[in-house]
Amino acid sequence: MIGLLRAELLKSVTTRAVWGFAIGAMAFAALNAVIVAAASGTLDEVTEKEEALSGLPVLLLLWGLVGAAGEYRHRTAAPAALVARRGRGTVLAVRIAAYALTGLGLALLTNAVAVGVGLPLLAHHPGPDLTSGQVTGVVAHNVLALVLATVLGAALGALIRSPVAGAVVLLLLDLVVLPLVSGAWEGAANLTPFGAASVLTGGTHDTTITAAQAGGVFAAWTVLAVLVAVGSERRRDLA
Repeated sequence: MIGLLRAELLKSVTTRAVWGFAIGAMAFAALNAVIVAAASGTLDEVTEKEEALSGLPVLLLLWGLVGAAGEYRHRTAAPAALVARRGRGTVLAVRIAAYALTGLGLALLTNAVAVGVGLPLLAHHPGPDLTSGQVTGVVAHNVLALVLATVLGAALGALIRSPVAGAVVLLLLDLVVLPLVSGAWEGAANLTPFGAASVLTGGTHDTTITAAQAGGVFAAWTVLAVLVAVGSERRRDLA
């Protein structure tokens, strides 16, 4: 099992896509810190300053989806299961675990950029500075959201099996459907994976749930997606 995890981990970190998404995530973290801390006026509340350090989970969700779905597009899922001599569901579960570990590395890297760029800019604003405990809390929430997003994306990729179709559906849900739902009923939007992720990272304020509750909601959606994906993988043809 360790050998299988090592192989899947190697695949997840040696594709060109992972480096593209890593650069994109770091660029967003830096840009978000600059926009919020330097170009959005005076920040004198803790929640406003914390937003400068927030992440963008949808990027890693998209990476997990594209990477996992690519296994079926390039027809590498079947050979991997045959070589591993493991059940198809087991191979997928290990693949998702590999994406979770890679997502953790990307999350830590992204947050390092956000903190490194954001804190010096926030120091020029009035009001209380962010304490080390508050910064740690923001980073912990961001890391959790980004890792869960990666795992959810990988599970959805295994279910959809098409990187293009999955990416289109994902972006439509995030950019079109969620804003409509949020405008009509904010409480319902916060219970969706995208809404919960936004609350968890501090990108949404005046919400109907706390960050801890949002983490639970996001984790529940992620676990459900993984269980469905693994169960489905056991019952269908890999070819």
